[in-house]
Amino acid sequence: LQITGLILGGVGMVGTLAVTVMPQWRVSAYIDGNIVVFETIWEGLWMDCISQLGIRLQCKFYDSVLALPPPLEAFRALMCIAVILSIISFLMAIVGVKYTHRTKEDPQGISIFILAAGVAFLLTGILVLIPVSWTGGSIIHDFYDPEVPMPLKRELGAALYVGWVSTALLIAAGAMYCSF
Repeated sequence: LQITGLILGGVGMVGTLAVTVMPQWRVSAYIDGNIVVFETIWEGLWMDCISQLGIRLQCKFYDSVLALPPPLEAFRALMCIAVILSIISFLMAIVGVKYTHRTKEDPQGISIFILAAGVAFLLTGILVLIPVSWTGGSIIHDFYDPEVPMPLKRELGAALYVGWVSTALLIAAGAMYCSF
């Protein structure tokens, strides 16, 4: 069970890192009668990208940190904290699993590392869930809002789905370790 938690936490950690760097948080939506689409626009935490016919990809980092909207700044901070915390929790889980195999006489020492890793995984899952779900909710709200012009409507990007899966894996790993 500890090895399963370690695997789930490791995959969740990699997913957290992937979500943080992926530019596909918001993807352009084409809902008009126009079936010929030459460009796809991706918006992420760190950059915007334009894919032309799936052949050419141009990405540009945001010019100014001060010009970003406040929610995007907060999402960046939360995801960076989540990446750091996921690495720390994964390392604590490795130490906990190794320590479990070395000494079986001291169950108190085992539970401290395992419990700390479990709490850290749960906290990381929550930190990933907040920006991913908030972004998903705002995309869905804007998509159905008649006030938002058609060219500005976006769809859920692949990064959000990876974020939700990573959250589930991190929470599952945290629950496994907390159950010890």
